[in-house]
Amino acid sequence: MNRISLTQYLVEKQREKGLIPGELRMLLEVVARACKRISYGVGKGALGGMLGEAGSENVQGESQKKLDVIANETLLEANLWGGHLAAMASEEMDHPHAIPNRYPMGEFLLLFDPLDGSSNIDVNVSIGTIFSVLRLPEGVSDPLEEHFLQPGHRQIAAGYAVYGPSTLLVLTVGDGVACFTLERETGSWWLSEDRMQITPETGEFAINASNMRHWQPPVRRYIDELLAGRTGPRGRDYNMRWVASMVADVHRILIRGGIFMYPADAREPDKPGKLRLLYEANPMSFLVEQAGGAATNGRTRILDLQPTSLHERVAVFMGSRTEVERVTGYHQP
Repeated sequence: MNRISLTQYLVEKQREKGLIPGELRMLLEVVARACKRISYGVGKGALGGMLGEAGSENVQGESQKKLDVIANETLLEANLWGGHLAAMASEEMDHPHAIPNRYPMGEFLLLFDPLDGSSNIDVNVSIGTIFSVLRLPEGVSDPLEEHFLQPGHRQIAAGYAVYGPSTLLVLTVGDGVACFTLERETGSWWLSEDRMQITPETGEFAINASNMRHWQPPVRRYIDELLAGRTGPRGRDYNMRWVASMVADVHRILIRGGIFMYPADAREPDKPGKLRLLYEANPMSFLVEQAGGAATNGRTRILDLQPTSLHERVAVFMGSRTEVERVTGYHQP
């Protein structure tokens, strides 16, 4: 079998299609190497002292796991010196991380959730890394927080790694979605699926049903219809799947269709949602749309939202287009 490596795939996007500059290709390879290192750490588990609490909190006031901290440091260290980046921002840090003056400054901004699904670490369930790449606005020599606040449709690349039974890297540079599998023996990423497509209709949904009593009426209406099954208004049975790891839930949807939902609810009415717009919703929405799906906050396309702060939260409905359009329609006045 003639296998295609991650490097070959990116070189073809650069040379044959002119879709990405060389500097972006090299940046994505650095991110992939960092994800490989994180994967090895995840695989060691208790043997590498990777499990348990770190004894600290992130900017959102959430307790950090040891692997949260290790993954964050791994991504920072890998991307500091290459000359591809102007600055980085992480879900785990209060403010952007500037590139030290001793290193050359590049033209891109990197945002990442270093370890998504932290609650699953100690029980050995799939977790992952999510990342997004933006261009530094022209004429800017000193990147600040405001320069990261770009709508999602300005992303030039996005992806995630899944650390599960196999380690996968799912990537888009705006020309469809490709999945690479890590060959652990050689440390190489090989293309395992190209042009991934989400089926427009689905029989599966992913949502944390324990929050049902807090949901807004449009979400309750939609879920009630699904739970009614073949004797209800939808005329078919649906299955619920919930991993509590966005990368795992969204990856399942990319493979076999479905809808992922993390709506706002009545517990914190002043917050528009739970997930972070820049680190989670935007990169995942880019991937989902590139695979033929849809992603909204219940009212508006997520990629059209104008961020107002680095750690802004948002409601998320993404996946099979027919289902996303239906639940979004229920939110309309």
